[in-house]
Amino acid sequence: MKKVHFVLQGKGGVGKTYVASLLAQYHQEHDRDVICLDTDPVNATFSGYKAFNVKRLELMDGNELNARQFDQMMKQLVEEDSHFVIDNGAASFLPLSSYIVENDVINMLTDKGKEVYIHTLITGSQGLRDTLTGFSKLAEHLPESANLIVWLNEYFGPIISEEGKSFEEMKVYTKHKSRINGLIRIPRQTSSTFGQDVEMMLTHRATFEEVKENPIFELMAKQRLLMVKRALFEQMDAVAV
Repeated sequence: MKKVHFVLQGKGGVGKTYVASLLAQYHQEHDRDVICLDTDPVNATFSGYKAFNVKRLELMDGNELNARQFDQMMKQLVEEDSHFVIDNGAASFLPLSSYIVENDVINMLTDKGKEVYIHTLITGSQGLRDTLTGFSKLAEHLPESANLIVWLNEYFGPIISEEGKSFEEMKVYTKHKSRINGLIRIPRQTSSTFGQDVEMMLTHRATFEEVKENPIFELMAKQRLLMVKRALFEQMDAVAV
């Protein structure tokens, strides 16, 4: 069964494109055909990855979702025999998620033989409240046929509430625990080594495979990024993305 991955979160700058790039690389690593789509109306970062041949889609007319454009994207998702990764921007989160729910998109894709994954991110520090809200809205409104994967991105700091609770101890998690199909943790890295290497990889829109052959990444940087890849891909194996 071919998989359709939507990366959705209403908060900007939380790592959506990083997650989209990891999903694309994961499919490529397993020799699967994957079509990558960038629907971010503001920051087309995903389109900057040459390794994925990303197609840019303009789904917004100003502040409104262009439903006909989205209809065409849905037609492509159904008709093409491929896996898909769709990176969506914060500006189009509400209209796109509303469209998905109102048009029963998840069940429609499932009925057409596609397995749908919704990936959302939660971050620490100042983005915690907003990303928890985005996650909660998705968990409340998505049908059971959607596989909801939560990425805990600790890049900005530990995901801890004001009361000192971890995500798994928060009320929002216990309320929607049965709805979550998997948790993937992006750990906070030592800024001067692992963190700097990951930042450099993201800045250059490079994949893990491209890093191996790129002379700007020195020996130990390549080793550390290989370790990052292994840790993340092992988690992705566990939730069967």
